Amino acid sequence: MGRVSSQLRHDYKPGRSLSDRKIPRLRLFLVPAILLLGTVLLISLNDAGGTLHSPKAVSSGGPFGGIQTLEVALPRKASGELSSIQPDTEVHGPVEHDIGHETAGAPEETDPGEAPEASALPEGETLALRIKPGDTLDRLFRRQGLSLADLATMLEVKEARNALAVIKPGDEIQVVHNGPKVLALTRELSEELTIRVLRDGDAFSVDFLADPVERRIAHARGQIKTSLFEAGSDAGMSDTLIMNLAGVFAWDVDFALEIREGDSFSLVYEEVWQDERRLRDGDVLAAEFINQGRVYRAVRYRDPNGKVDYYTPEGLSVRKAFLRAPLDFNRVSSNFNPNRLHPILKTKRPHKGVDYAAPKGTPVKAAGDGRVIFRGRNGGYGNCVIIQHGGNITTLYAHLSKFAGSARKGSRVSQGQTIGYVGATGLATAPHLHYEYRLNGVHRNPRTVPLPEAAPVAAEYRDDFLQAARPLLAQLDAITPTRLARAD
Repeated sequence: MGRVSSQLRHDYKPGRSLSDRKIPRLRLFLVPAILLLGTVLLISLNDAGGTLHSPKAVSSGGPFGGIQTLEVALPRKASGELSSIQPDTEVHGPVEHDIGHETAGAPEETDPGEAPEASALPEGETLALRIKPGDTLDRLFRRQGLSLADLATMLEVKEARNALAVIKPGDEIQVVHNGPKVLALTRELSEELTIRVLRDGDAFSVDFLADPVERRIAHARGQIKTSLFEAGSDAGMSDTLIMNLAGVFAWDVDFALEIREGDSFSLVYEEVWQDERRLRDGDVLAAEFINQGRVYRAVRYRDPNGKVDYYTPEGLSVRKAFLRAPLDFNRVSSNFNPNRLHPILKTKRPHKGVDYAAPKGTPVKAAGDGRVIFRGRNGGYGNCVIIQHGGNITTLYAHLSKFAGSARKGSRVSQGQTIGYVGATGLATAPHLHYEYRLNGVHRNPRTVPLPEAAPVAAEYRDDFLQAARPLLAQLDAITPTRLARAD
């Protein structure tokens, strides 16, 4: 029988017969085809301009190695390698988002001079949470049934963690939620800055909302007929501003004892505005008080080191070592009088101090820095505190209803610190404070005794002070009645 002629005219191994080859015909055909296909694929990948990383084989995890898939990396950014954040990597710094925190699509173009608008709050139920003593965020969230997992995720963002690290009683936090799921949290950090933490998928992002305040210069002046409060109110001043004015001159004027009809005041101060809405009064910048013909003037000055205080136009401190009155002024029931008739004992007994009538519970302040040498019951004085100051000076505060916890025997106290509260203990007919000032053990009239002064403006800052004070004093001159009268 003749041989069957082969359809292959050429072989890759000439000189050998078909009977000697072990490779079947089909496999012999596929080998060069696979090699050719591989070559074409490799060339096409190289021609892509280097924008793709080399493919990496990843096993699907099946029992026999599974299906082999190719993990192809994303194109590199022009600026360098593409970086990724692993699930266990802590995020440091703000996470940038498009305007409105949109997750898809390009942000709308904005004018370079315009600030991007803050994202709107998501829809949901809003809770206004006021911090109570002993509260923590964890306890607050538990009490409201909010997700602790969301709180933990929220605090992974550095800005949120910093803004929520310290909370104190009276603070308010607003939470938008849907059941236990937290959608947003808002906290006012200051008058001008609010932080808003927004859900962004399974994570949270942060917005800071700036709302700057504007400080405007305002003026007020008035003349006293019955009281400083009434005169200040008639001049359009708030109670806070009236007290601040009294505080500026508290070392020179006893506003409970020494105010007389015809006394007058003028002041230049700041008003704080936001979005064309008046928020509150700011600092008193310059002021004048005329008391029984004596003129007192003061200017607020911040030195280059940041120290703020009030000084006379000449640069002397208006602050003294002692306050003239150890409580906020109200009315005086008894003055310094060595021959007065005691209201209870009905005998002549020297009144070697000053009595300030005030409602029970009114805070009593330390007149100056010192150390508490007595706190307790002391005969007719009732509940009493005695403070030892420098220069062999002691002050006594009597008839207190109770003591302040921080003013214990042996403790240091600062001028203006609350040491107790007005009462009627001991030989007292009604709630009031009995106050004594002693120098070397001798009673002195607290109203008139000369008081040591604090340090003046430092010599190296004197020129800076005079430059800062000049325009404020000019404004004060322009509204002061005496200056206006002289101009006429």
